[in-house]
Amino acid sequence: MEVKKNPKAALENYTGLFLQLGLALSLLIVYVSIQHRVYERSLSDLGTLIVEEQIVEDIPITERIEQIKPPPPPPPAPEVIEVVTDEAEVEETMLESTEIDQDDKVEVVDIDQVEEVVEEEVILDDVPFAIIEDAPIFPGCKGNKAALKKCLQEKIMGHVGKNFDTNLTNELGLEAGKKRVIVLFSIDRNGNISKVQARGPHARLEKEAIRVVNSLPKMIPAKQRGIPVGVKYTLPITLEVRI
Repeated sequence: MEVKKNPKAALENYTGLFLQLGLALSLLIVYVSIQHRVYERSLSDLGTLIVEEQIVEDIPITERIEQIKPPPPPPPAPEVIEVVTDEAEVEETMLESTEIDQDDKVEVVDIDQVEEVVEEEVILDDVPFAIIEDAPIFPGCKGNKAALKKCLQEKIMGHVGKNFDTNLTNELGLEAGKKRVIVLFSIDRNGNISKVQARGPHARLEKEAIRVVNSLPKMIPAKQRGIPVGVKYTLPITLEVRI
């Protein structure tokens, strides 16, 4: 059985009517809202106003209290002074006058005599080899000052090269390359070797360098201004280690 729809129940036929009713209702609401009046309300309607009296307190002005600094400590008590009685005898030192009368004789000392006395009393320290006037003379060296100085250096280097035990470089297990030992010593005013010191890469090399330098022969001492003096000497020893 088929259900037949009533043509009056179709709401699509009334859409235009519903639209007109909605517009009319909207216009009515807008009109009523525009015509509505609002009246101002008086202050009496807001209720009673309570005004409280503010109490103003007088704040007293206070004075700033400054901190009282403690008084400075009293000075230390004076040392006890011993009173010496008058019974002790005080020796008076008499000052002699340094004025010279015309009759007094003045001894004049020769300048050469004064210089000799001063030179005898002066003790010079070891002089560096670079500034020595007369270098020490190695046994067998001859010539002028420059030749004697050069001969001394060559003889010392030859003595060290001949007597130094070069086998130590291989026994100590050092790395390959050149090794240097610096020896510092003095040739004193008697021509003897003294104050020998050494610095090197190994203690045994230092000990060997000191031994060789101490074996140098006695020399004719150096002179500075004609006086025998000690001389400081620096000797570098270069060793080559081969593996």
